[in-house]
Amino acid sequence: MQVRSINALKNQYLTGGLSPSKMIHLISEKIDNEDSSIWIHRVSKDNLHKRAAELEKVSPEELPLYGIPFAVKDNMDVAGCPTSAGCPDFTYEAKTNAHVVELLLSAGAILIGKTNMDQFATGLVGTRSPYGVPGNSFNPDFIPGGSSSGSAVAVAKGLISFSLGTDTAGSGRVPASFNNLLGYKPTRGIISNRGIIPACRTLDCVSVFGLQVWDIEKVLHVLDEWDPLDPFSKEGEEKIPRTFSDSQKVALLQEDQLEFFGDSNARKAYEKSVHVLSESGLHPVPVDLSPFLEAAELLYAGPWVAERHLATSPLIMESPQSLLPETLKIIRGGSELSARDAFQAQYKLAELRRQADKIWKNFDFLALPTTATIYTQEAISKNPIELNSNLGRYTNFMNLLDLCGCAVPTAL
Repeated sequence: MQVRSINALKNQYLTGGLSPSKMIHLISEKIDNEDSSIWIHRVSKDNLHKRAAELEKVSPEELPLYGIPFAVKDNMDVAGCPTSAGCPDFTYEAKTNAHVVELLLSAGAILIGKTNMDQFATGLVGTRSPYGVPGNSFNPDFIPGGSSSGSAVAVAKGLISFSLGTDTAGSGRVPASFNNLLGYKPTRGIISNRGIIPACRTLDCVSVFGLQVWDIEKVLHVLDEWDPLDPFSKEGEEKIPRTFSDSQKVALLQEDQLEFFGDSNARKAYEKSVHVLSESGLHPVPVDLSPFLEAAELLYAGPWVAERHLATSPLIMESPQSLLPETLKIIRGGSELSARDAFQAQYKLAELRRQADKIWKNFDFLALPTTATIYTQEAISKNPIELNSNLGRYTNFMNLLDLCGCAVPTAL
C-alpha cells in the first residue's frame, strides 16, 4: 500500500473502505521492506494495532486526523520512546510527549516512528548521522537533504501521510525540495517547541512535510495552539497572512544575485518556476535582495552558533568523540564567541530587518530557489562543510528575519 494524502485516507475511512487496523496491516510490510535508515526508532506493530483499535471505537468524523499515519524527527520527545537527536550517546527515554506530538495524537493521528536526522539538527545534507543515510527518493546516490532527512523521505516514499521536522536554517524545506514535497515552516513561536531538543532555541521552528497544500493546512490547524509552557510561544499573533495586494507582486532576486553553483538544470528549473508564476497572473519583479542574503550569512558566521554549543556543551565537554567530526567542528566554534559578538550581530540584524521591511511594503512574497543545487553523497563526503553551506544560501535568513516559508514543487 502506498500511503496517500490525508484527504484521500479520510475519505476511505468515512466510506468504510478502510479502517486504521487494515491501514496498519497494509503499510507495515512496505515499511519493513524499505530503507531502514529512514528511521531511528519505530513504534512496535503491537502498539500500532492497539492504537488503531482504540481509534475504531470512535467515528472518523470526530477527529480531524483520524487514522492518519505520521512520523516525527528524532529530536522530538515521545513518551516511552528514546530521543537521540541523531547521537547514540545523548539518547534518553522521554517521559512525556512533545506538545506537538500530544496535539497530533489527540487529533487521532497514528505515530509510526521517529525519523533519522543530521546529528543535533546541524546540517542541510542528511548525511551526518551514525544511523545511516536515508536514500533520496529519486536516486539514492544523491543526498536526501537535512537535517530532517528521514521525515522527508518517509513521506516521499509513501510510508506516511505527513511528518514533522524542525527548521533553523532550512531543515524543513531543503529535504522537501530534494524529495518533491511541500515543506512548510511558520514564523517563530506559532507552533510550540516544548519537548524538542533545540538547535538554536531562539530561531527553531517546527516544520511540516506533506503531499498537498490541504494536508499542510489540516496539520497546522491542529498544531496552531498557544502553549503557555513554552516561553517562546506567541499568543495573539496574526496567524493568517495579510491580504495580497491587487497586483500580487512577487519579489525575485536580480540576476547578479542568483547563484546556482554551476548547476544549469537548477537554473532552468527556477526559470520555469518563475514562468509558472507569471502565467498564473502574478507579477514577478527582480529586486535587490541583499538585506536578505546578508542576514543569511549571519547564521553560521555570527554568534547564533553559540546557541548550538549551549544545547550540547555538557556532552561535548564530557565526550567529544560522541559527535560526528563535522558536527563537532561546527558546534565547537560557538564556544569562541563573546557577548560583544552577540550584541554586534543583533545590531546588524536589526539594520538588515529594517531594510527588508522596506521591500515588504511593495511585495506580497518572495519567490526564490529553495536550494541552488543538489549534491551526490560522494561529493558531500569530500567537501562536507562548504557544500552544505551552499545549500543554505536561500534559506538561512528566514528564521533570523522571522519569516514563514514553504518549499513548493513547481518545475520538473
